[in-house]
Amino acid sequence: MTRQIISTDTAPAAIGPYSQAVRVNGCLYVSGQIPLDPRTERVVEGGITEQAKQVLDNLGAILKKADLSFKDVAKVTIFIKDIEEFDSINKVYKRYFSSRSPARSTVEVSRLPKGVEIEIDAIACYGESSKGGDK
Repeated sequence: MTRQIISTDTAPAAIGPYSQAVRVNGCLYVSGQIPLDPRTERVVEGGITEQAKQVLDNLGAILKKADLSFKDVAKVTIFIKDIEEFDSINKVYKRYFSSRSPARSTVEVSRLPKGVEIEIDAIACYGESSKGGDK
């Protein structure tokens, strides 16, 4: 089994004792991303739409560092504070996952780190559509 820590300064640093992502053999496991601006490490202003966009931008930066893209994502888990925001999140989400949508779970939770409205984690796999192949 090969294991590689993936880290980039174009996504927020981990706010605890964990890695942004870990590559194990042919899969990348991306830790939950929250809507922090990677330059300031502060929560972005605005509502769920702005927060969802920032979370997905952060996820994309980590995927890019690992030579992957949204097309390579196999599974996503979304944690949200208000399930009533489901449709608003989907509108943003569709812009990032326009084709080959991954499997997904969406869970309403009572609290998230730093009081944010949304957190997303993902599993991506190396294969034909990834630039990096299965190095």
